[in-house]
Amino acid sequence: MVFLFLSGLVLLFIVAPLAGMFLNTSAGQYADTLTDPTVMRSIRLTLLSSLAGTLIFGIAAIPLAYLLARKDFFLKGLVNGLVDLPVVIPHSAAGIAILGVVSRGTLLGKAGEAAGITFVGGVAGIVLAMAFVSIPFLINAARDGFAAVPEKLEKAALNLGASPWRVFFTVSLPLARRSVVSGLIMMWARGLSEFGAVIIIAYHPMITPVLIWERFTSFGLAYARPVAAVFVMVCLAVFVLMRLLSKNHLHVRN
Repeated sequence: MVFLFLSGLVLLFIVAPLAGMFLNTSAGQYADTLTDPTVMRSIRLTLLSSLAGTLIFGIAAIPLAYLLARKDFFLKGLVNGLVDLPVVIPHSAAGIAILGVVSRGTLLGKAGEAAGITFVGGVAGIVLAMAFVSIPFLINAARDGFAAVPEKLEKAALNLGASPWRVFFTVSLPLARRSVVSGLIMMWARGLSEFGAVIIIAYHPMITPVLIWERFTSFGLAYARPVAAVFVMVCLAVFVLMRLLSKNHLHVRN
């Protein structure tokens, strides 16, 4: 009974604010928000930017996760700490740190301008900020997945003549795919909610968290709440859909 009571309190703590937000938004406000081109454009930008950051940086994050799970090397503990650093630092500080690397006077900023890519005040900067704060979720999940793969299976494949690349793609990655897919989904979902780092690098174009903040500070709670409610429902729907699709895909593979 004590455990049930405490569990109920925690669930109430999570559900009550969200339920209050949804119930205090009228049907007319939902309709107006869903037909507002500014809101729909910001939601689309948020979804696609986080997805782009997940796909682009996931390519490099998965091999890093494998190395952290399988190899012992000098300063490995420091590398693990650096991986977790974006989670613990203030995200406004993360935005300032990224801005110092991609601003127009920096090497990366100049290279981007030469290639026609705008980081400050552009979609590329949004993608970088989202990926920076969310990539630890993918690396940690994938690292745990690779660590759970028995090394004897990899060594057996090597002894049978398979190359290290073939072992990775036919043994290690398939056996760790549940953790890898889960990490990819969590990285994408975490990127959706980013605000502090993004607003420093790219106030415009507005992603939805920035738009919610802008409407709240300019017009008040009544104008910000409908956007927040719609965005939470869209994110929840897409998140559940991706979970179901990944679960069904993994079940079919098994």
